[in-house]
Amino acid sequence: MTTGLRIDIYDTTLRDGTQRHGISLSVEDKGKIARKLDELGIQFIEGGWPGSNPKDAEFFLRAPSLGLKQATVVAFGSTRRANHAADSDANLRALVDARTSAVTLVGKTWDLHVTRVLETSLEENLRMIADSVSYLRSKGLTVFYDAEHFFDGFKANPEYALQTLQAAREAGAQCLVMCDTNGGTLPIEIGMIVEKVRNTVKGDLGIHAHNDAELAVANTLSAVARGVTHVQGTINGYGERCGNANLCSIIPNLQLKMDIAVLGPDKLAKLTEVSHFVSEIANLSPDAHQPYVGLNAFAHKGGLHVAAVMKVEESYQHLAPELVGNRSRVVVSELSGRGNIIYKAEELGLNKSMPAEQATAVLKTIKSLESRGFQFESAEASLDLLIRRTTPGYQVPFELIDFMVVIEKHRRHSNNGEETLAEAMVKVRVGDEIMHTAAEGNGPVNALDQALRKALLQFYPSLAAVRLVDYKVRILDETAGTDSQVRVLIQSSDGEREWSTVGSSPNILEASWYALADSFEYWLVKRLAETQTGEVPTGAK
Repeated sequence: MTTGLRIDIYDTTLRDGTQRHGISLSVEDKGKIARKLDELGIQFIEGGWPGSNPKDAEFFLRAPSLGLKQATVVAFGSTRRANHAADSDANLRALVDARTSAVTLVGKTWDLHVTRVLETSLEENLRMIADSVSYLRSKGLTVFYDAEHFFDGFKANPEYALQTLQAAREAGAQCLVMCDTNGGTLPIEIGMIVEKVRNTVKGDLGIHAHNDAELAVANTLSAVARGVTHVQGTINGYGERCGNANLCSIIPNLQLKMDIAVLGPDKLAKLTEVSHFVSEIANLSPDAHQPYVGLNAFAHKGGLHVAAVMKVEESYQHLAPELVGNRSRVVVSELSGRGNIIYKAEELGLNKSMPAEQATAVLKTIKSLESRGFQFESAEASLDLLIRRTTPGYQVPFELIDFMVVIEKHRRHSNNGEETLAEAMVKVRVGDEIMHTAAEGNGPVNALDQALRKALLQFYPSLAAVRLVDYKVRILDETAGTDSQVRVLIQSSDGEREWSTVGSSPNILEASWYALADSFEYWLVKRLAETQTGEVPTGAK
């Protein structure tokens, strides 16, 4: 491939992406995502189907006020109904009323769908395509034609599938987009079929692939290799069933692997940020293992790998993560070597020249704790403290002496119902003083949290800024039933940064205590570092 080839990126997150189970975007959400896609440099943004629901119609009314700098907003709809005139078709009128300069029109390609789903003739379907494209072109609109189920249709009846494309082309469609709607076509099939189409149908061709066989990205690249110049997909691969072609993989593959200039270098470096932004708006956790943009896309865990990366970073990375706005990470576990520990200590800003004996001691402790259910890959704040505790001269801001939790169930007088009361009593040492406090909570962990805060706030008032934002419990051995070891992961925030801590024990309250105490201790030592240096410490994210 050469940099002279032009590929248009067409994003359908706001329409096809919202067909994923669990995603529902408000009009405001769609506007925020559209602005972010525009900043990234996406050429076309499909805003929705204005003829299908009031929310999408409202989005198109607001679209001109979004202030997009370069992206073209596109409305989506289908061909006219069978045996109806195009100029009286409500769906086509809605496309015109959306007032976009470009529209995407979906039509049937597979004879199976024409005769058994639409229940019309093959000839009428060709007229439906041609009439609909001609009508929209008469209104001055650019038309992209989405040939639904194209590859299945081509395999079943290649002559008719090509006729549908010809009908759209002759009526004035600018780009003919071949859709692998069921997502089951193989890359080698995609390549051969696209090549046959190019030899028959002139003009611009596009690809729209679904991921049911986990081949959407590969199929898209295969189509581009055969001359397709218009690529459709969604951010993070969101979409119905198994999703759509993932633009967060397609874009860097085109630009960095196939040498096709899709976005400017400064834009490509925003890719990870955009991926996570869309996840947040969609209220979905980012996939940490997603290629290119995932938190673990450039993470190294095995000791041999880390030792190599410390010497030559590209030895275990297929490209520099900064190109897509990501970064390398080293995680520590029972699989780690001393190099992992030394690298991680430096990354956390703890020790730029950790002695080998300290690294060995930390590694031994990690392996011992992980054999008891701890896991530090997702709890870097606990790892930070573990390293600090092996450093000579480290002073803990507080120390637990003991705690007790009481749970009572009693009858309410108002409506003869029952309620459960949890009360925790905590004894901690701060310096030379011992504090003994008690507090009630909605549950035992909440009561423990409140009691510990009550004791520590007397010495550290700024700790009031810390709150728990997530609490997860995992049963490590389901076959052991209620006797199983459990792991507790707590995520905390002070309103500016977030950090995660871990605890493990057969006793869920003890596991919660380990994670909770680590959360407070971590914040306090970081706060002390800020007070002394005036700088925001590293390690908290």
